[in-house]
Amino acid sequence: MNYTLSNHASKELGNRQIPVELLETVLNEPQQIIPDEFDTVIFQSILTFPNGKNYLLRIIVAEREPLHIITIYRTSKITKYWRQLNENKL
Repeated sequence: MNYTLSNHASKELGNRQIPVELLETVLNEPQQIIPDEFDTVIFQSILTFPNGKNYLLRIIVAEREPLHIITIYRTSKITKYWRQLNENKL
């Protein structure tokens, strides 16, 4: 999938120790896509990180061609952000 990174997202990949491979996994096969209130969508998936722990990886994306990654972060608060199946359709 083609995408660009904002300067902020590029910095956060390093600051938050998120491997690019995990970013691309979520972009290519997100477990959920959630519309956001700011003309963006959130791609998210539960993944096992290199430390062996599960995190929810959330990618805030401006939908255009190519996709533009605004920011990216991981959280252990999976139940806070996970949506029921009927809520994750665009």
